[in-house]
Amino acid sequence: MLKVVLDRGGADAVDYSSGTSLLTLYPISEVDHRPFILVLPGGGYHHLAQHEGEPVAQWLNSLGIHAGVLKYQTGSVEPASLIKDVEDALQWVRKTPKDWKVNPEQVGIMGFSAGGHLAAISAITGRVQPDLLLLGYPVITFEEPYAHKGSRQHFLGDSVSDEDIRSFSADQQVDNRTPPTFLWTTANDASVPVENSLLLAGALSKAGIPFELHIFEEGRHGLGLSPDNESCLQWLDLCANWLIKHHYVKKGTQ
Repeated sequence: MLKVVLDRGGADAVDYSSGTSLLTLYPISEVDHRPFILVLPGGGYHHLAQHEGEPVAQWLNSLGIHAGVLKYQTGSVEPASLIKDVEDALQWVRKTPKDWKVNPEQVGIMGFSAGGHLAAISAITGRVQPDLLLLGYPVITFEEPYAHKGSRQHFLGDSVSDEDIRSFSADQQVDNRTPPTFLWTTANDASVPVENSLLLAGALSKAGIPFELHIFEEGRHGLGLSPDNESCLQWLDLCANWLIKHHYVKKGTQ
């Protein structure tokens, strides 16, 4: 279930329901209809990394994109309920009348780490899909030897079947409905192995889905906007240029 609030002086935009996932909105002041990107922070499904939420939404605002941060359920989660909260957020953005204007055909998802897993599995298998998918050092597979065990344990629990592991490994579910995807990660990520992004890139290539993948040689896990890593900081311009190509950002804005 989903509750929606507007981050403008703390005023409620709408109480969608008294649920456990909270969508905080960061709209921009524009006359024209503008794209929207839903941001899902990481945290291993154990907590939510704050630096992968609001600061990312504010960066998207600087590019002329409406944004929202989904503070989704963590701990012992119910996968179907979690994915439905993402779907409800996308549906709310596309369908609900607002003072600010959204292009309903330009609604994307951006996720980091475990939030990248939730973004990917929702975008690939969900009934309500985004138009673009953007992933930073994402958890993709729950299969050994590249699984992030903490994310898998919180998402699926202690007793899991091979079928569940496969069903919630995003690379195993890619098909021709998967949206165009931007990925970035680091080669020496010690928490979520680079093979996660490589597996998804391979699946996207096989399915003929447009994608862009950037792997930086060095960088710790959880960099977010990467203010302390000059090399990885490049992902911001690379992503902005990709968004220009997909008409989410006006040329010259980045």
